[in-house]
Amino acid sequence: MQPVPPPNQDLPFLAGYAEPLRDSVRKALSEGRLADHLARRYPQTHTVRNDAALYDFAVALKQRHLRNAPPLAKVVYDGRLQIDQRALGTLTSLSRVQGGQLKAKREIRVAALFKDAPETMLRMIVVHELAHLKERTHDKAFYALCEHMLPGYHQVEFDTRAYLTLRAAQARVTPRAD
Repeated sequence: MQPVPPPNQDLPFLAGYAEPLRDSVRKALSEGRLADHLARRYPQTHTVRNDAALYDFAVALKQRHLRNAPPLAKVVYDGRLQIDQRALGTLTSLSRVQGGQLKAKREIRVAALFKDAPETMLRMIVVHELAHLKERTHDKAFYALCEHMLPGYHQVEFDTRAYLTLRAAQARVTPRAD
């Protein structure tokens, strides 16, 4: 008999959600329906395959919704972001003294697995990181800004977490060949 994992450890990406929602994901996963559900809900793939295209994608969103926000120096896919530590993307500010002025460069890094994710999920990660240009903490104003930039943000975030849960389950079943 296999040991039962403690609550929230079998679905670490969904730990903050109510038990009935986690139960529905568990059931869909165990019945093999989660992949089909997500594919039907998010059929649109994207062509944002390299760092230059990702930069253009992020800057276009920023120009549309956050014109007065500070500029972005870099937007890249990062294969080193550890999604098991909940870092799907990051916004960092690097400050340097140039001459007599303090210059700040802002960089967004997106987990490389989003190269293969549905377009809406990539958009959700970029919107989340762009929102940090205006709102530093995950508070009501932050999520209102995310919702403004991507209507249905909360549903897409939940579905992205379900997608990550599916990928983790698939990785446990099919070990990678190194």
